[in-house]
Parts: sequence; C-alpha cells; structure tokens
Amino acid sequence: KPKNKANKMKNVFSLVVLALIAAMASGFGIGQPLHIKTPLPQAKSGAASMEMRGRICDLFGTRPNRQARIVTFSHKRIKKVQHVNLQKVRYYSEDLKRTVRLRLSTRAMKTVKKYGSIDAAAKKFKVDLRQFRV
Repeated sequence: KPKNKANKMKNVFSLVVLALIAAMASGFGIGQPLHIKTPLPQAKSGAASMEMRGRICDLFGTRPNRQARIVTFSHKRIKKVQHVNLQKVRYYSEDLKRTVRLRLSTRAMKTVKKYGSIDAAAKKFKVDLRQFRV
C-alpha cells in the first residue's frame, strides 16, 4: 500500500506541475493567440476630421528654430522656439486650372512674387501642387 500511495502522490504532483506549466505558457502567450476584436475606424466629420499639421512652409519646408535662446538680465539662458511666419494663401495655378491653398512663409510668398507665378516657383523647388486642395 505505501507504494500505491506514493504512485498516487506522484501522479497528482505531476498533474499539478503540468497544469502550472500550461497556465504559465498561456500567460506568456505561448499557447493559442488571443482573439481581441479591435473597433473599426469610423469616418469623422466636421471639426473631428481635421488633422494637425506641423508648422512647416509648403514651398520651402522651413521649420521652427528650436535652438533659440533668450538671455535675461541676470544672464540666465532660457530656451524658446522661433516659429515660421506662416500665412494661408490661395494662388491660381495655370497648369492645374484651379486655385491652390497653401501655407507659405512670408519669405516664400516673396519668392512666388519674384518668379511670377506659383507654378514657376513650385517647379523650381520641386513641389507637386496637385496634392494641395482648392
């Protein structure tokens, strides 16, 4: 009888160890993968559909200067951001036969004026005007 009892204890112990290993394996994602349903993205309308854009000139690609500093009277140096002077401007494109709305820096606006049209300036700086809406 003692051997029979020992065999039963071994069987129970091995069953518990096997269950523990199975639980650990499923906990670490080794077993079957979990099927989690993700919600489908819904179409947004109005103000919810707006996307934030960086403060970058559409023609030159000029970005804000994040290296600027202010030096106070006590000579403390405080970091500040010098933003690009961006303006929302509409130009008529002769090539596309429609108006194009861009966010240009004032320097880029002077460059467009210098080249005579937005088409010539876009060609010079290799910008595709078709991606900008009316």
